[in-house]
Amino acid sequence: MKRTINIVILLVLALSFFNAAPTEFDKSNSKVAIIKFKTQVVDYGTIIQNSEGTSLFTFTNKGDAPLLITNVKTICGCTVPSYSKTPILPGETGQLNIKYDTKRLGAFTKTITVTSNAESGNKILKIKGNIIAAK
Repeated sequence: MKRTINIVILLVLALSFFNAAPTEFDKSNSKVAIIKFKTQVVDYGTIIQNSEGTSLFTFTNKGDAPLLITNVKTICGCTVPSYSKTPILPGETGQLNIKYDTKRLGAFTKTITVTSNAESGNKILKIKGNIIAAK
């Protein structure tokens, strides 16, 4: 009888341990940041050489944890990003400014990679357009 009670107690303890332990798939208690850009492509259209080359990407933190952008990488030195290094709280919006050097003539497409703590990982943004000579 004593042995049966001991086995039942051990079984109850083991079951309660496995039920209390968080699983890899149990994300109900974890909070995440979710970055949502208003647009992922900015088209400059046709612009004149040496004109203003600044574009703005607006985003919102749709998650329930603070969003932190840790890096913004461009594919060349002709594209310069600027962004806030402070966390974007849930529900708040932020901006990513991109300055493109409009001295170069011709069509262009440039990629910007945004690294953050958002659930979806890196976001890829693009700017494109065509630069023509001033008359």
